[in-house]
Amino acid sequence: MGIDTVSTLQAPTPAMALHNVDVAYHGDIRILQDLSLRVEQGGITGVIGPNGAGKSTALRTLFGLLKPVKGDVYVGTQRVTGIAPWSFISHGVAMVPQSRSLFNELSVDDNLRLACWTFRGDKLRVEQALERAYSRFPMLKDKRNQMAGAMSGGQQRFLELGRALALDPKVLLLDEPTAMVAPKLSAEIYEFIAGLPEQGISVLLIDQNVRQCVRVSTHVYVLELGRNKVNGSVQDFAQDHTLRDLIAQWVDYKIDS
Repeated sequence: MGIDTVSTLQAPTPAMALHNVDVAYHGDIRILQDLSLRVEQGGITGVIGPNGAGKSTALRTLFGLLKPVKGDVYVGTQRVTGIAPWSFISHGVAMVPQSRSLFNELSVDDNLRLACWTFRGDKLRVEQALERAYSRFPMLKDKRNQMAGAMSGGQQRFLELGRALALDPKVLLLDEPTAMVAPKLSAEIYEFIAGLPEQGISVLLIDQNVRQCVRVSTHVYVLELGRNKVNGSVQDFAQDHTLRDLIAQWVDYKIDS
């Protein structure tokens, strides 16, 4: 088929990786079971699967929000298992969660400044971070004094993306980036994500929108019951009719080749 189960850490070094990870809730409920996953360097790694497959748990584990009971987390070649989530910023990793994470009663500018909390004493770096966000999203600059809670869902998502990218990450972890976003702005978000590797940012994309995820990704993982069922390049997926039929069981439409 041209599609193998997930490999362990090999050259070329991935931007991030989970290596034979188990994650449990409440001590004994295993959500991830011996999961290995690579965030490919210079590409978009998509993760899809049915509800309850462990997709968001994998992302939260990569960002240190959950600690494995077995296995390890890597940034490049560096083992970072167990470090605090905020420490990932210094390792060049940023995250945009599925649920809204803005301070609604603060302005756009204040929300962006809060992203710079770990280096708040470096005024030049803070201003550079703000300019980085505003140059990527001019709409945010126009609304810099507006309360975040007064923005539309799509505008709020762009603010969350701008806040993450203000940190100048090398890896961006995205969980359902277009959830509850209008279709027009959703299309703009996917086009923006598709261009991130050209800016030197490797992406992990967790998504229920299978069609769009496969379209923008360069490598795709399919999770099932906390395990890696299969993974491969987008070309592998396009050529394998059995795999496309497998995915189609979870959605109401066929995936385009």
